Amino acid sequence: MAKHAVILFKPYPMAVGQKIHIAGGPRGGDWEVIGVSERKVKLRCPVSFREFEWDRFCYFAEEQQDREWPQND
Repeated sequence: MAKHAVILFKPYPMAVGQKIHIAGGPRGGDWEVIGVSERKVKLRCPVSFREFEWDRFCYFAEEQQDREWPQND
């Protein structure tokens, strides 16, 4: 198999109480994590104190060099 530079996305393991900043997008800004389930995350704005529950959407991304692609799973 050929080797390529591949971007790897992994769901970020959020935990209640974390203070996060989302850079860009419609949910951009500062948030406090107030709830986490297998499929949902609940965030509170520290300014307005409004709360929102969304499907989990935060991912940690990294670029890996010399990675086999596509992988044989």
